[in-house]
Amino acid sequence: MKFPCTGVILAGGMNTRFSGKDKAFIPVGGKPIVERLGGIFHELFEEIILVTNTPQKYLAWDFHIVTDLFPFRSSLTGIHAGLFHATRPYAFFAACDTPFLKKEMVQTIVDAIDSGVDIVIPETSAGMEPLCAVYATRCLKIIELNLARRKLKIQMLFKKVRVKKIQETVLRDIDQDLISFFNINTPEDLARAEALVVDQTLAGS
Repeated sequence: MKFPCTGVILAGGMNTRFSGKDKAFIPVGGKPIVERLGGIFHELFEEIILVTNTPQKYLAWDFHIVTDLFPFRSSLTGIHAGLFHATRPYAFFAACDTPFLKKEMVQTIVDAIDSGVDIVIPETSAGMEPLCAVYATRCLKIIELNLARRKLKIQMLFKKVRVKKIQETVLRDIDQDLISFFNINTPEDLARAEALVVDQTLAGS
């Protein structure tokens, strides 16, 4: 790792499509998503932050648990909280609903950090992946201004900072099916995730 980097897990969603159940604790292949992510993060990062508005639920985990500083929920609010508490100059962010994030994908994104850029982000034909990306802590002031003005879309930040994109050809060399970006938003997504676990198990047997 060329640049000191914090690992941040965002676990602050409303989860309305799961009857309010925290997606971080949903088991995929018998293992909660937060445990899957935690295993990867503990291999890569000395400092791990988990952003949540229900911190009491995560006390059993070996994370630095923090909450949003702004009184409304959004992914940008979570990114702000992670950067605010990070003690390293860069932070890699992952959402708590991505059960198949690969260690090699995280390493590739983090290794692409450059002193001349503020954000390192994967880009595929489906678009950019702002919740699987690196942000420099120097983005804090711009993020705070956007939040104060209720400009909550992460993409609005990109116009004001230096962004380095990792192209799909590079990403597929690491993760052929781009499964690292698969996220669970609905019960149907969960069913598909379980099917993917079975497929992966059969392929490895």
